[in-house]
This record gives sequence, C-alpha cells and structure tokens, in this order.
Amino acid sequence: MQYRIFGLLLLCCGPAWGQTPPSLSSDFRGWLQQNGYSGYDFARDDLSGGSFGGRSSGGQAINRRPVIFVHGNGDRAWGTTFGQSGWRAGRDAFLAAGYSSAELYATTWGPANPALASVQYHSYAYLDHTRAFIEAVLAYTGADKVDVIAHSMGVTLARKAIKGGSGNDAAVGDYNLGPALTNRVATFIGIAGANVGLASCYFSGPTTPTCGATNGFYPGYMAGIWGPYGVSRFLTDLNRSTGFEGAKVYSIWSTVDEVVGFGGLVYGRYTSRIPGQDGETVYNAAPYGHFNLKDLTASVQRSYLNP
Repeated sequence: MQYRIFGLLLLCCGPAWGQTPPSLSSDFRGWLQQNGYSGYDFARDDLSGGSFGGRSSGGQAINRRPVIFVHGNGDRAWGTTFGQSGWRAGRDAFLAAGYSSAELYATTWGPANPALASVQYHSYAYLDHTRAFIEAVLAYTGADKVDVIAHSMGVTLARKAIKGGSGNDAAVGDYNLGPALTNRVATFIGIAGANVGLASCYFSGPTTPTCGATNGFYPGYMAGIWGPYGVSRFLTDLNRSTGFEGAKVYSIWSTVDEVVGFGGLVYGRYTSRIPGQDGETVYNAAPYGHFNLKDLTASVQRSYLNP
C-alpha cells in the first residue's frame, strides 16, 4: 500500500479567479443529443460553470486517458466561490500539465446550493446521472478506460455508480443500475469522502436525508462496546466488497477536515479511506481542510494517474 503524509506545506489557498466559466463543447452537446443522452441535461446551462468537457471540433485528437471529476454535496462542476469552486483549480492544473479540454469532464449532479445540502442523499436520480455521464464520456471519447476523481459526497456517489447493482430509493422504489463498470476505470481517487459515515450524524441521528439510514451517511450506533448497528443500508452495501472502483484506488484526506470532523474518525475508523484502496495521501494540518483537499492537491491527484 502506498502511504504518504503531509503536514503544513502551504499557507494559503486557491486558484486565481476571473476566468470565463467553461461548459460542454458544441461537439459533445451534439453527440449527446444524437446518442440518446439529452434527457440527462449534463450541460446544466441553468448554472454558471455547470459543466465542462468535449472536443473543440469533431476531429480533435484525444491523446490522454479522459478524466471525469465528480463534485460534492452543494458544489458544482466549476465555480468561483470557496466551498463552491468545483473543479476549477483541478481543471486549470490539468490543462497546465498538458491535458486538453477534450480530456477533462464534469457535470453538476445536484442543485448547487449549500443551503439545501442537508436534504441531498444518494438518490437513484443522482446515481443514474453520474453513471450515465461516465458511460457517455467513454463512448464519446472512444477510450478503453477513464480516470475518476471525486470529492466529498461525490466519492460515495461515484463508487456506487461504478459498482452498479441494486438499491432502493423511496422516490422510485427498487432499482438496478446495471453491471459494474470496474473494467472501464483505470484509476479512482476519492478525496475527503465519508465511506463509513459522517461523524456529525452521530448526534443528529438519521433525521435528515443526508444522514439517512437508508441512502444517507448515518454511521449507526453503539450498544456498549458492540456495534455499530443500523449503519446506512447504502454504505453497508457499498462497503460489502472492495476493488470495484477501478484498477487502482486511492484516497486523499485530512485529520483536520472540518466537514468530516472528529479527526476523520467514525467509530475508530478513518471514514475517508476507501476499503481495499491501493494507497493514500494524508494531511494533518491547515490549510488542508475539506475544500482545500480538493483545490490544493491537483499535483497529487495527477501523480496517481499512471499512463
């Protein structure tokens, strides 16, 4: 297992703002329309920075393995506000490293409203949207495999989208996402995820959709030294097997993550570790909180993406 620990490396943060928001290219939009994906609204033109990716023209070559970015709860594909910056810093860094816009993809899967964060959960709609986007990028680019980089709630959404299989959502009843996409993902990177639940849900209990015991982050409860019991059915299913996220699986996380909280521990386990992962990069000091873990680690993310 690869293991790296970083302390205080940078004192301040963030990308330089002021760019024009990207979006899906005309070529990709046309392809989506022609190939039955128009109902998914991957472009999200209702938002500034609702999406990005695609060839600038039909003949543009794709020389690197495409990267798909999956944002977290309340975030968007690309933004200008701290906590809602999406993959702006990552996209800029990957472009500077030689990737083209035809090799970098993201769509917004939720309302992009932090005030609504507590009512978001691992719904069938979000899972289907994320999975269909992965499938669309694979088909559009003609790539054998893609790399997937996810943040926060996007980690668990993307893991299930790749794992496929069955589930239940009160909004639609029983569902089945289809077979696993494991052999179509080269590298999966989960940043600041909550794979065994959120410590903040200890105290609230399963009282909100985000902390729900069916499709939320409820970590369960202890009976003395026994447990946890009642862990979210979604997380229990997700962690029942390992290695399905891709050929290589890595996590990036911090013990000072203010959203995950409690030093990253949930009942003695580091929740941002992905079961069965191949390696991790861990930070233990500022400025590597929940959002800077995404915005300040593009070089680490790229280092995991072996050709």
